[in-house]
Amino acid sequence: MPSSLPLADPVPRFGVSFDDALHERGIGPLTAGAVTTLQINVGKLCNQACHHCHVEAGPRRTEIMTAEVAERLIALMHASPAITTVDITGGAPELNASFRRLVTAARQGAREVIDRCNLTVMFEPGQEDLPDFLAENRVHVIASLPCYGPRNVDEQRGKGVFDKSIAALQRLDQLGYGRPGSGLALDLVYNPLGAHLPPSQERLEADYKQRLADDHGIVFNRLYTITNMPIRRFAHQLARDGKWDAYMRLLVESFNPAAVPGLMCRSQISVGHDGKLYDCDFNQMLDMELLSEAPPTIWDIDSFATLHHRRIATDGHCFGCTAGAGSSCGGALAG
Repeated sequence: MPSSLPLADPVPRFGVSFDDALHERGIGPLTAGAVTTLQINVGKLCNQACHHCHVEAGPRRTEIMTAEVAERLIALMHASPAITTVDITGGAPELNASFRRLVTAARQGAREVIDRCNLTVMFEPGQEDLPDFLAENRVHVIASLPCYGPRNVDEQRGKGVFDKSIAALQRLDQLGYGRPGSGLALDLVYNPLGAHLPPSQERLEADYKQRLADDHGIVFNRLYTITNMPIRRFAHQLARDGKWDAYMRLLVESFNPAAVPGLMCRSQISVGHDGKLYDCDFNQMLDMELLSEAPPTIWDIDSFATLHHRRIATDGHCFGCTAGAGSSCGGALAG
């Protein structure tokens, strides 16, 4: 595999087999259980353009979920009682016109709703009441904050992002988020600045809690550490800097079989802005559709139960979810 690739290529190709790694340890093939989490990517429009973003989201992206797709998803939610969590992501999901409709429909079914929030979206025009909306609907906020200091955050996410993020967290705290007994969950997400694995989630969470409390009076519930996935924007960065081979080697050599049972793809289905179905958000960004025996879109199913116990499509990027302590949308998977 070449160590550098032209940035015009959509993504470097993987030269390693995740299925082989599973087979060698007597684990594979990778299959799903019951689908209990519906992850909805409402599009790639975002008010930020972060260096590590596996979605390649940004202010100029035009891939946006339509109201028709959103309404179909709501109908499928109602037909799928096994779905207990609706996880809404983007881009900045709040910028989609159907975001609030999806939230309220899911909450009417007593489901947990997760908003993957970049925090600065709260300062965009028309989003002034977003914190109140989230609190009123008891939405679980999972917010990106790759460091507790300004330099690393602004370097990764853009100038001024840290200060806006702190102001947004303080507003959420004022509404009760992160406080014991409030029922308003506020979790933060850390991902490394460069081509290395995250540190211990437990130790880093303690550091975050102390620094954010001491410096800004901020409280939150949990910190999730997530490995940077070698796809899209981060893959291009690795290729540009000549670090692609070394990073893939790190992921493969750090493979942890103990992380496999907790992989998010085993209990989740991911839906793209156009209604196509994927095993996870990472597969979605690589255009890796469900394997041929599974229905391809939300228009081809009557319930998400159809997707239970399917075989999961894998590739070399899956080593990112099983490296070290493991990594998923819910943070580390194993000790």
